[in-house]
Amino acid sequence: MEDAIGGYFSLELNQKRLYHQGVNCFSLNTGRNCLEYILEANSYSLLYIPYFSCEVILEPLKKLNIDFKFYSIDENLEPIFDFKVIKRNEAFLFINYFGIKDKYIDKLVNYDINLIIDNSQSFFSKALTNIDTFYSARKFIGVADGAYLYTQKVLNRHLEQDTSFTRMDHLFKRLDVSAEEGYLAFVENDNKLINQPIKKMSKLTKFMLESVDYDVIKSKRLENFHYLNNELQDSNKFIFDLNDSQIPMVYPFWNKDLSLRERLISNRIYCAKYWPNVKEWSSMDSLECRLVNEVVYLPIDQRYDVKMMKEILKYV
Repeated sequence: MEDAIGGYFSLELNQKRLYHQGVNCFSLNTGRNCLEYILEANSYSLLYIPYFSCEVILEPLKKLNIDFKFYSIDENLEPIFDFKVIKRNEAFLFINYFGIKDKYIDKLVNYDINLIIDNSQSFFSKALTNIDTFYSARKFIGVADGAYLYTQKVLNRHLEQDTSFTRMDHLFKRLDVSAEEGYLAFVENDNKLINQPIKKMSKLTKFMLESVDYDVIKSKRLENFHYLNNELQDSNKFIFDLNDSQIPMVYPFWNKDLSLRERLISNRIYCAKYWPNVKEWSSMDSLECRLVNEVVYLPIDQRYDVKMMKEILKYV
């Protein structure tokens, strides 16, 4: 018997469906461990990664002692790169930045290279056939961990199942007290995910992800994104060209107003910063450092509606 009968109640979740599933879809504990799984299963000797990326991308490379080389991107968030240099035992990682680069990925797959797509910022983008692709659930949904990997290569070893009950404090505190009260717990949870071994997704995370109404998430995100873009596109250096099915993570607003982010924070509108570590990897006059300093990522997620977008625009 999988669980006891009777006694006290557990958290009640309305199990509906998982968004990612299938024969070649593996539910793991973190996005970086999905990358580690790909690198180990394919025995790659080197990985090309963008300067404009989170420092956690280096974690699996260091664990597996795999070499890496950085590449630059242009103002469209696309690689400045000669793909002919990639050897058969090397791979190229492309990040689907902020869930807005599906159309470019459709072009990228035509190159004869070992391609890895990082969809950690694009939860709803489809995995393409025979292309190693991974997703991070907590970038889009209120869970503490959890990731999905699509791959044809399977590691020939047993993976333990993760547990998540010790990582839920920030989720409960934000709901029960405030975002500010839960922030330190959020940071602590991030730290708990460092150097975790590859594990199967926890039962708790899986149950939580099964309880989500994904259609509502998609429609609200799209509505909010398009509303902000209609209001801000004339002053935004980014020009968006989205597929009909593409669901962005945030609204990237590239504007010369360097005080905007602090102004939003002072009014309790919190925008993530991607990624401070880039300043250590790139020269201060690089495009990547400009993106770190100048782009503000406005929240558009399913917790909010057009009324809240109007509230954000008051300070923009």
